[in-house]
Amino acid sequence: MSDPTEDKINEAVRNPRNMGEMQDADAVGTVGGADCGDMVRMWLKFGEKEGKKVIDRASFQSFGCQTAIAVASVATEMLAGKTVEEALDLSADDLSEPLGPLPPMKIHCGQMVEGALRDALAGEDESKPAVADTSAAAPGLVDQLKAPQPGKIKIVKLDEDP
Repeated sequence: MSDPTEDKINEAVRNPRNMGEMQDADAVGTVGGADCGDMVRMWLKFGEKEGKKVIDRASFQSFGCQTAIAVASVATEMLAGKTVEEALDLSADDLSEPLGPLPPMKIHCGQMVEGALRDALAGEDESKPAVADTSAAAPGLVDQLKAPQPGKIKIVKLDEDP
C-alpha cells in the first residue's frame, strides 16, 4: 500500500513547477539548512491586481532532498495572485499542505521554503508600487557554491583536482 503524501511528493519531483532562476525577478530570497545542507532560493515577480501589489509568479531552485523540491514546487503555484500580506501569512504547514502531512524528519523542508519566501518578501511594502531593479542580477546557487567559502571547508567539484 502506498503513502498518499509520498506519492504526491514523488509526482511533484517528477514534474516540478516553476523550477529555475527568474531573470526579471523583483525579489529573491535564499535560505539554507545548516543541519542537512539543503538550500532553497525563491524568485518573485510582482504585478498589480485591483490596485494591490500581488505576486504575479514565483520560481525556485533547490539543492536538497526530494521533499524540499516538492514543497517549493507546490508553494510557487500557491503564491500566484497572493498579496505580500497574504504570502507573509502563509506558514510552512500552509505551503506544504497540498502534499499532505510531512513526516517529522521532513518538516524542515517546509520551513526552508517559508524562510526563502520571507527572505524574498523582507522589506516589501504593499503601499509602494512594484518596481523592478534590474541593475544587478542575484547570483545563482551554483555561483554561490563556487565562491570562496569562509572557514575550513573547501567545496570542490568532483571533476576537478583539489
